[in-house]
Amino acid sequence: YMSGFGNEHVSEDPRCPGALPEGQNNPQVCPYGLYAEQLSGSAFTCPRATNRRSWLYRILPSVCHKPFQPLQEGHLTHSWDEVEPDPNQLRWKPFEIPKAPQNKLDFVSGLHTLCGAGEPRGRHGIAVHIFVCNTSMLNRCLYNSDGDFLIVPQQGKLLITTEFGRMLVEPNEICVIQQGMRFSVEVFGETRGYILEVYGAHFELPDLGPIGANGLANPRDFLVPVAWYEDRQVPGGYTVISKYQGKLFAAQQDFSPFNVVAWHGNYTPYKYHLENFMVINSVAFDHADPSIFTVLTAKSTRPGVALADFVIFPPRWGVANNTFRPPYYHRNCMSEFMGLIKGHYEAKEEGFQPGGASLHSMMTPHGPDADCFEKASKAKLEPERVAEGTMAFMFESSLSMAVTKWGLKTSNRLDKNYYKCWEPLKSHFNPHCK
Repeated sequence: YMSGFGNEHVSEDPRCPGALPEGQNNPQVCPYGLYAEQLSGSAFTCPRATNRRSWLYRILPSVCHKPFQPLQEGHLTHSWDEVEPDPNQLRWKPFEIPKAPQNKLDFVSGLHTLCGAGEPRGRHGIAVHIFVCNTSMLNRCLYNSDGDFLIVPQQGKLLITTEFGRMLVEPNEICVIQQGMRFSVEVFGETRGYILEVYGAHFELPDLGPIGANGLANPRDFLVPVAWYEDRQVPGGYTVISKYQGKLFAAQQDFSPFNVVAWHGNYTPYKYHLENFMVINSVAFDHADPSIFTVLTAKSTRPGVALADFVIFPPRWGVANNTFRPPYYHRNCMSEFMGLIKGHYEAKEEGFQPGGASLHSMMTPHGPDADCFEKASKAKLEPERVAEGTMAFMFESSLSMAVTKWGLKTSNRLDKNYYKCWEPLKSHFNPHCK
């Protein structure tokens, strides 16, 4: 891998030294008889600081395919009116992974949309997907014309082959496959995870403000794959799948799309290990807002308001004095989707399980369950390790997300007793005792 977030990277497969043209992007004849192809992730006229593009030098250009035809998208959708809106606190049990002999699913056929808002044609919105799969993509690749995928594996590792090279992504790591990048996913058994998709914006590192120059996710910890190609003919047909305007389409070609011998640019896939996150926390009293745990943000057009944030709750020290240390009771003008990669979430040790999820919609109240409140209210306040062995995360958005029919009904994983975790809360009010 090469390191650095948003850097200008240069890479060529060592089997073909000198494959990158010198001094220009598209010479009349490229080294080794390659084709030059630009992948643009931003408008040509974007300011230099936000301009994203890479040049790929490939054996055949990506235009060499048969016409796209509609492909059954299964449970992938961007239709947010399938069922009536539901403002309740929602929690899902771990999503089931089908057994391979009965129902073989690869990464694409195992995509299930849980909730979202907005619309890809208008280039503004988000979607949250669950992926469950048990077999590798064979002579199939996917590219997303609608937006970026932030992939959070929860069970099972992913070997992701992209046009830029290969990445091994394991639980407690994340990866981002940006708009238009072709990729294929190999798995090694029953595999599950979460995806945050954003339309119309790319993920960035959050500004640090008074924190200063260092902290949170440091740029050097983001890893970009090095060039790797295969010159492979596929007489039986290689399927290129496009996610376009929320639907899937498939085209056939007779060669592998992972035929990029060299590339350069700043528009790449990348991965990041969550253990590298530099945690900022309160060391006196009270809570800092959970925005201090933001790993990546996709900005909206309103300053300071995110289209979507990716936030984690990593192991850390709790030392605040005279403070209720778990997350406080809260109503928010943002939508909060939470998942759990491993361990037990500090505010709800029962019910919220790895591979499950919760959604607290705009202005829907939420907070610690009754057991957590009672324990934390009486705990002796000493320095303590919080969330040891745990990794929970949040997809937070300024959009009001709707839940799909699959999420509310078809998946059969909705925990209809979630509200009961707050029922034992009792009044401690005493007007005669301050």
